[in-house]
Amino acid sequence: MSYALILLAHGSSDPNWRAPFEHFAKALTERLSTPLRLAYMELSEPSLESTVAELAAAGVERAEVLPLFFAAGRHLRRDVPGQVEALTAAHPGLELTLLSPVGEHPAFVEALAAVVAEQAGESARS
Repeated sequence: MSYALILLAHGSSDPNWRAPFEHFAKALTERLSTPLRLAYMELSEPSLESTVAELAAAGVERAEVLPLFFAAGRHLRRDVPGQVEALTAAHPGLELTLLSPVGEHPAFVEALAAVVAEQAGESARS
């Protein structure tokens, strides 16, 4: 079964806002063997819709959507699940799974705490 991971960011019409996400995705692509795509929920391309269509056309059978969000607010509770549901219906040969946002992962909390502690001139404590 072919698999891909979609990194999902919110999106913005400002290319300066998108740049860190694009650099992050490029760095991950160079480090991982897993096929990886960056997509945006809205306001930017590639959209989640165009990314899923591209993966389906390439014969990918399973993809997970990993939101690059701190928490699950309205977008992740309502909007994105609706997008995933519609995309699943539009591409029945592709199984899509929406994962929890990165902000809910304990390793993310530890990494963020280390950055904040460094800025404060302190060592992060576990």
